[in-house]
Amino acid sequence: MKKDSAKQYLSLFWEFFKIGLFTIGGGMAMIPQIQQVVVKDKGWLTADEMIDCIAVSQTLPGVIAINSATFIGRKVKGVGGALSATLGVVIPSFVIIVLVVLLLGFVGDNRYLQGVFTGIKAAVCGLILVTAVRLGKQILRNVFQWILAVSSLVAIGVFGITAVWAIIAGALLGIVYKAVVDRKTSGKEIDK
Repeated sequence: MKKDSAKQYLSLFWEFFKIGLFTIGGGMAMIPQIQQVVVKDKGWLTADEMIDCIAVSQTLPGVIAINSATFIGRKVKGVGGALSATLGVVIPSFVIIVLVVLLLGFVGDNRYLQGVFTGIKAAVCGLILVTAVRLGKQILRNVFQWILAVSSLVAIGVFGITAVWAIIAGALLGIVYKAVVDRKTSGKEIDK
């Protein structure tokens, strides 16, 4: 293995290890940090590629952080890169979960610890909101997309429709919308 390749694998592992170690709240809370490192700090992906990464990672089964790490590692350095990034993001969580389980056995119902968890939950909600706003600014570019996003939010949040049906409906409506736009565009070109 070449020295540059080893450095790249180690860099992927280390960056995702830090993300996994210092980001609290799960996959969606990790997205802003992953985006910061991958797009702005390292330049491994463009902003549009990162949006595609999030979309693919969210739709695949499994944890979005692991899916994202695998996607990014593969894009940067192939299968070895995917393995390096995935191990980097998984190892801290695994070790922390084992330690927390051992610790909770001793402190269980400690009110101060419960207060810590309450604060962490509030911070995680903020991180997820930041992710939604950032992605919305990048992705929602026309009225149709805004209407679809708000409709999906209402369908899921108010009416309890599952996300799977919202995704399927969004995909079908997107296909219809694209066909209508293409048809109008080709009709205007014929008139000229």
